[in-house]
Amino acid sequence: MDVLIPSPVASTLPLPEDGNLDVVRRSAGFHPTVWGDHFLAYSPDPTKIDAWTKRVEELKQEVKRILSNVKGSLEELNLLDAIQHLGIGYHFEKEIDDALQLIFDSHIDAFPTDDLYVAALRFSLLRRQGHCVSSDVFKKFKDEQGNFKAELSTDAKGLLSLYDAAYLSVRGEDILDEAIPFTREHLRTCISHLDSHLAAKIEHSLELPLHHRIPRLENRHYISVYEGEKERNEVVLELAKLDFNLIQILHQRELRDITTWWNEIDLAAKLPFIRDRLVECYYWIMGVYFEPIYSRARVFSTKMTILVSVVDDIYDVYATEDELQLFTDAIYRWDAEDIEQLPQYLKDAFLVLYNTVKDLEEELKPEGNSYRGDYVKDAMKVLARDYFVEHKWYNRKIVPSVEDYLRISCISVAVHMATVHCCAGMDEIATKEAFEWLKTEPKLVIDASLIGRLLDDMQSTSFEQQRGHVSSAVQCYMIQHGVSHEAACDKLREMAAIAWKDVNQACLRPTVFPMPILLPSINLARVAEVIYLRGDGYTHAGGETKKHITAMLVEPIKV
Repeated sequence: MDVLIPSPVASTLPLPEDGNLDVVRRSAGFHPTVWGDHFLAYSPDPTKIDAWTKRVEELKQEVKRILSNVKGSLEELNLLDAIQHLGIGYHFEKEIDDALQLIFDSHIDAFPTDDLYVAALRFSLLRRQGHCVSSDVFKKFKDEQGNFKAELSTDAKGLLSLYDAAYLSVRGEDILDEAIPFTREHLRTCISHLDSHLAAKIEHSLELPLHHRIPRLENRHYISVYEGEKERNEVVLELAKLDFNLIQILHQRELRDITTWWNEIDLAAKLPFIRDRLVECYYWIMGVYFEPIYSRARVFSTKMTILVSVVDDIYDVYATEDELQLFTDAIYRWDAEDIEQLPQYLKDAFLVLYNTVKDLEEELKPEGNSYRGDYVKDAMKVLARDYFVEHKWYNRKIVPSVEDYLRISCISVAVHMATVHCCAGMDEIATKEAFEWLKTEPKLVIDASLIGRLLDDMQSTSFEQQRGHVSSAVQCYMIQHGVSHEAACDKLREMAAIAWKDVNQACLRPTVFPMPILLPSINLARVAEVIYLRGDGYTHAGGETKKHITAMLVEPIKV
């Protein structure tokens, strides 16, 4: 199908070496990095680090003691919820799992309470832990006509708890589907009559459900929220603040080292048409895993993410089809000695990609895990293949069917690629069987990819079409079904909501692999929810994205 696609704008940027002066190239006009060398100035205070580390160990023991003394109570539920939202749950994985297993074993079919807040909180805790607790526990809150009881409309705390729980639903849970519009309507109605603290919590959840938010960003936000809670636990709060600051120092050190690497390879200068978004790439990967145990995975994944972004811009913005044929062939061969036919700027890009994977293989060799590099290469080959398909669609003015578009674009959104390189830097929990599973492009990864793709397309389509770009999911749906932009977006949002249900289903026990293998895809979908909430917060990386990065990576919490 042929449609009118905007003509490319001639680039005004300086050409990379060996660039063809006779070729009209598109230019996206990406703004330069907003961070520069900011993180090279990392200089922690070792005395403060030692003192905080010692205090954290003391507080961890105190929290374990507190948890052992509140078993079977509402206080236990509130503490478990707070510990998870504050970002310190990784210190108490066994305690949390044991406590929730006991709760699940005691209340498999129903919760012995008529308190909506307690029932929804208990449901959320169990579902987040992967327990197959039934949503029938909410039937008691419906009247004889099958509607939620009218008296619930004034229970703001219970409504908020049910609203958050409803986003943990799987397909077929009609009662949770009905809970979302019911709770949203009444929360909006009552919000003006509530105290400012509860009203702020409601506004935060209504803007974007907690289940769809970036875990680390939510940790930072919730620390300030919890500080305002009347029933807060001071030990837990102090631990959360100190632990956040200590991990922030680790993240700053990682980002300093990655910035040094980025400056040394100098791709931003060699390829001036690319998005220079190194810090934003680290932000994406920190949204996957923030814990210290995943430091190597974060560093490698950030390097690969910025390089994937570079390759994306090569295919999407700058290179000709003939150049891309050579580049795609080179990626498939993966041979640093066989790239002489490439223009210099593509040699530069390929060699950095090649050497980054080779460095990881060398680092993994003593552990017997260098084979993981092969899976990273294979994922890169698939990604390059689909980038090239999209480029040819654009060049030939082809608008594919929605189905054909999503088959390709759910890979080109790079969630699958990112999941592979996140796992490549992990410890022994990432087994060869896990990589073989990822190689099949499993449903969980595709569902998470679909969420990211649809959110991206709905927010970035206008900017991308102005400078020339393959048709987005929005345009494909509009043309295929003859509907308006608004109707197409409504349908795509519905598709994303269904994909979230299937993601939730994949997290219920027994899972196909341990959760650390599944979480990269899921958390990448969460990053997409935040990044594309009000626009394309990656390409246009000021505003909200810069504010979020500042909160997580620049400003420590006062203790």
